[in-house]
Amino acid sequence: MNAKFRDVSSGIVEARVVVEIQPGIFINEITILNRNGKLEVEMPQKNFKGKDGRMHYLDVITFADENRETLWKMELKEEYLEWRKRNKKVLVYES
Repeated sequence: MNAKFRDVSSGIVEARVVVEIQPGIFINEITILNRNGKLEVEMPQKNFKGKDGRMHYLDVITFADENRETLWKMELKEEYLEWRKRNKKVLVYES
């Protein structure tokens, strides 16, 4: 998997990820979150308002089964942790 991370550090959002799933085919807007000290991978979703007025959410990426999804998210977390080791956070304070 070829993943490129962009540091965000805004609220619970740690980083955004662009993943190359095949040569020349990319998935954007995968998000690494830090909720209560635990890293989570949030997959992109499409939302729309239905005729009934309710909001509906569709997953942009669909997996054959839950095990594949879990494994893929674990791989992304591991790659993020390796990337974070190489690229330390730099905190900038304005006076």
